[in-house]
Amino acid sequence: MSAPTSPPAPSSRRADAEAVVVATTRGPVRGERRADDCLRFLGIPYAQPPVGELRFAAPVPPEPWTEPLDATAYGPTAQRRPFAEVTTIPEPSVPGAGVLNLNVFTPATDPAAALPVLVWIHGGGYVAGSAASPWYDGASFNRDGVVLVSLGYRLGIEGFLHLDGAPDNRGVRDWIAALAWVRDNIARFGGDPAKVTIAGQSAGGGAVQTLLAVPAARGLFRSAISVSGAVLRPDGPEVARAASRLFTDRTGVPATAAALRDLGDDELLALQDRLGELGPDRAGLPPLLSLAPFADGELIPVPVADALATGEAGADVPLMLGFTAHEFNAFPAPGPDGPPVPVLLGSLGLDATRVDRFTAAYATEAPDRLFGQALTDATFRAPSLAVADARAEREHPTWLYEFRWESPVNGSAFHCLDLPFAFDLLAAEGVTAAAGEAPPQALADAMHRAWVAFVRDQDPGEEWPRYTADARATMLWDAQPRIETDPLGRVREIWLA
Repeated sequence: MSAPTSPPAPSSRRADAEAVVVATTRGPVRGERRADDCLRFLGIPYAQPPVGELRFAAPVPPEPWTEPLDATAYGPTAQRRPFAEVTTIPEPSVPGAGVLNLNVFTPATDPAAALPVLVWIHGGGYVAGSAASPWYDGASFNRDGVVLVSLGYRLGIEGFLHLDGAPDNRGVRDWIAALAWVRDNIARFGGDPAKVTIAGQSAGGGAVQTLLAVPAARGLFRSAISVSGAVLRPDGPEVARAASRLFTDRTGVPATAAALRDLGDDELLALQDRLGELGPDRAGLPPLLSLAPFADGELIPVPVADALATGEAGADVPLMLGFTAHEFNAFPAPGPDGPPVPVLLGSLGLDATRVDRFTAAYATEAPDRLFGQALTDATFRAPSLAVADARAEREHPTWLYEFRWESPVNGSAFHCLDLPFAFDLLAAEGVTAAAGEAPPQALADAMHRAWVAFVRDQDPGEEWPRYTADARATMLWDAQPRIETDPLGRVREIWLA
């Protein structure tokens, strides 16, 4: 961000009967009591604003303050565009420099409460998304005895482009700094730092998988939920350096912290757009995620997918993971002048035999949705299934699901549709546009109950058995939730066998 650095300023807002002040390790914050008697504290800085010399640096703890800091409005977001106009999830863009902030929703601020904690990492392809979304409100979790924390982090170039003169994976370092803040402060908000579950969706689900593979994050959480997790493939320093070279080739700007540090937000976003454009010069780079966490050999020692597949990462961490049935099915297929479907499937890694298996498996699917289904399988379903299978072989505690309830809006179980059910927020802004006028509350009740149980007990409950190598029990979230044995076998046969 390009605004000048400044410490968090205390607010002149008058404290009234509904205001509640909590002393953090850096200074007091003033939140507010809500109509349901729970409390929220918004925009609490966990690191200094990443501007000036700190723009591409590792996160630095905030300067201490003495007067209560107003925490009754969401803090600045790293997202600098109104993506809420084009995304399923409402994602407000809040201006300001102090984007490294978090929100705490809690039933009580008594340290003796020692409540379980859910830390939420938003999605957005690592280039967008907002912790200020109404879909991430903690009201229902508070009602059920869980403290919810949602956090912001650096996105795009600022968070993930390999730059000379800057540490790699700055966005990942932000997640770790936020988790350290939770460890040091959450008891003051009624939470138990020993009962932290990390969770996230899409890029946030990828963040969860990444943190499982980061040694520096060990001990900061005890369990994890990866929702439609997306991680970089291929991965590694060579891919990151190739993205940096492509950035310079396309923009003429050196991929260095010194060259980018003083650019304005709009200038940097324009350069980021150039990097994201399609073209033959992208050969060897991932098709979707140019800017994402990568194995740098230090903070992230090995590629996340490899660490999870070999059982090296998160072996002792209970993991719930899954996806929707039709994540990207609405992704537009190329027009009549574009490559035929078999060629497109080949670009996703399928040989001729697997192309035949895929087209046979989806013979009833509309032809214009085949490529979207392939993207769904290649990006979300197959990789998460591979993680579940690898963990099951080693008897690591794992629970797998697929969200299959189809929205009447477009007749599919698409990307992001499951979130208002898991958060039990069917009345939130934007849900009707995604899920129709009468989404099934019973499904929200069941999903949310499983999440609460997992955060509280590290197990979603007796109705949902572990995913094991012999049974492969999988929860299918639908109007009538049910357990089936290995319902994703054809995905394994096509993409993993």
